[in-house]
Amino acid sequence: LRRAALGVIRLVLGNAAEFPLIAVFSLAAPSHFGFEWEDIEINAVKSKANLRDLLAAFEAGHLSGEMAVMSARLLLGEAQDETQAEKETLRRLELFSTSMPDLLAFFHDRLKVFLKDQGIRHDVIDACLAMPGNDDLTLLVKRAEALAAFLKTEDGPNLLQGFKRANTILSQAEAKDGVEYSYGADAKFAETDEERALFAALDTAETAITPAMRSEDFAAAMAAMAQLRAPIDAFFTAVQVNSDNPIIRRNRLNLLHRIRAICSGVADLTKIDG
Repeated sequence: LRRAALGVIRLVLGNAAEFPLIAVFSLAAPSHFGFEWEDIEINAVKSKANLRDLLAAFEAGHLSGEMAVMSARLLLGEAQDETQAEKETLRRLELFSTSMPDLLAFFHDRLKVFLKDQGIRHDVIDACLAMPGNDDLTLLVKRAEALAAFLKTEDGPNLLQGFKRANTILSQAEAKDGVEYSYGADAKFAETDEERALFAALDTAETAITPAMRSEDFAAAMAAMAQLRAPIDAFFTAVQVNSDNPIIRRNRLNLLHRIRAICSGVADLTKIDG
């Protein structure tokens, strides 16, 4: 099984094929779990069209197996006379859906071994596995390669430290205050040039990172993120986040959230060692 999974990984990456593995897994469901997708289109008129739409979304990879089962249960609950055959079909669908995370994790483990042989660290892979769309192996590897290259630059480790410092201060404040500082950072409350420079740098980075991520240009996204290194360093050198003025403190914590949100949109940097 390990060799077979590695063979699949090599075929996918060697052909730069981009597709969600979850959608491919769903194609194997009928033969392995003993049901046909058509079986799940319950005869109840009220549910039939909804289930067809549900399965179309599932097979297209837009819906997880767990969500498919939950939705199917709700739809089945609308049927007045659920037959034993329908119950059995749902049971098999549930068995299939609960096996999918384990199957995907198995492929991820094989991918880690493959990428380790390519010189990509395990923590870099974990940082990319934590992101949405991690069942598309080609995109996952592109992101991991870009992150690995970024961390080898001078800006990479330094920005990582700045991110972790921002994340630590923010997480501690949120735990202490019992609130989430995720909205409302406003440059008009900035008291120092370093604060204002960080606001401007975050605006610039976000403008560059958003379209880069949309077009799956991870290298460009990392390059834009690297530009945050100097303004973040300057901010922490000149500014005390926990100001005695509650308005200023809240604004600065919301500013730290922007750092966390922008960087976390590229990769989960909390997974990176160091």
